[in-house]
Amino acid sequence: MPVSFTQHSLGSRIDQHLSGFLETWRALVSDPDVEAAYGVLNGFVLGGGKRIRPQLCYWGWRGAGGDDCDEIIRAAAALELCHAGLLIHDDIMDGSELRRGRATVHKSLAGLYDGPGAAAFGQAGGILLGTLSLAWSDAMLSSCGVAPARLRAAHHIFDAMRTEVISGQYLDMLAQLRAGASVDEALTVIRFKTAKYTVERPLQIGGALAGGASELLDSYSRFGVPLGEAFQLRDDVLGTFGSSSETGKSALDDLREGKHTVLIAHALRRGSQVQRDHLRRWHGDPELSEERAAELRQILVDTGAVAEVEEMIEQRVREAVTALVEAPIKPEAASALAVLADRLAHRIR
Repeated sequence: MPVSFTQHSLGSRIDQHLSGFLETWRALVSDPDVEAAYGVLNGFVLGGGKRIRPQLCYWGWRGAGGDDCDEIIRAAAALELCHAGLLIHDDIMDGSELRRGRATVHKSLAGLYDGPGAAAFGQAGGILLGTLSLAWSDAMLSSCGVAPARLRAAHHIFDAMRTEVISGQYLDMLAQLRAGASVDEALTVIRFKTAKYTVERPLQIGGALAGGASELLDSYSRFGVPLGEAFQLRDDVLGTFGSSSETGKSALDDLREGKHTVLIAHALRRGSQVQRDHLRRWHGDPELSEERAAELRQILVDTGAVAEVEEMIEQRVREAVTALVEAPIKPEAASALAVLADRLAHRIR
């Protein structure tokens, strides 16, 4: 069975706040086509996802001594709206057709209409809905009800997080233009696009909302960055070797896109000339067949790239767990974060 990342009660509360917020704004424009678009967005936000970032924000709050309350649930839920907006844009940039086992938002919008302009409309509409979700995340966080001084401190981290993840995405796009990105370059993309955004900053936002001291926020960084890197390294393995029925997206997407992962960087560094030439020829081919993809996957195995990445994951999990043991975090939160660390790094989807 797939690993469940979110405690049922916590996940339900996050979804309830998201649903209520979305319903409030959905009625703003009375037009059936606009309402249909809002329906697509609502379905995407509420129709899946692991709620990793809201959950980490919640435990960042609890780790700083915050009580269980609706204010932190609402603030944490705002991170899911931010994540939804970024995913919608990411799918457009990558040309992905599947997300969470369903059609991506831009493909869903295109499917609402007939004619040659439907695809372009879907992409334009997806850009708008992604931007809207990002704007709503700001509105939801700002109205969470936490004391103004603590909210300002958290919002500063939220601003930094969004700058970092967008910079990381830009670096990721640049890597596709630069031949043979190194392991260090690929790790830099991971750090900004995923590690800080997925683990470190959500924890720090929760901690700041609870009035956590700088020592605590620094400990969240020491725990969060290596765990976030392990999370993305696992994501890269799943993106190449995972089953679409488990991951919800095609295992061909990363290979066709030419995504310069740490896996690819290691294979290019370790491989023979024949293996490197084969990788460079087919990695990034938008028409890559399953047969050719299988050949690329075999090269990743034969060069030891997969084994190397698995060891990198384990090293980072050990680093994160050590930081957690040393952190001045409330015991209940520390226990929850230890469980999450294992699940994030060793998940199957």
